[in-house]
Amino acid sequence: MALPSAATPLYNHPLPDIEVWLRQQGCTQDSDELHSWHIVRPRWEAEIVLETDCIVVRYISAGADEKDIQRVFKYSLSRQDLEEAIFSGP
Repeated sequence: MALPSAATPLYNHPLPDIEVWLRQQGCTQDSDELHSWHIVRPRWEAEIVLETDCIVVRYISAGADEKDIQRVFKYSLSRQDLEEAIFSGP
């Protein structure tokens, strides 16, 4: 399956393509809450939630005093921009 161009806004990606993209980034899908994904990288870990109008990323224990850092991204951003923003870490 070929994904749309990386310059394409994420809202123009069918959900199965978004799921493929997340798996390619190393994310695993929550078996109970299918809109929720988790990723572990050497220096950070995060929960990614596909909401109706945005993607919510919560970097776990990444802030001061081990607090979570939460970021919200609109689907109007390109897949490439989202990839750089989300997967570069907190």
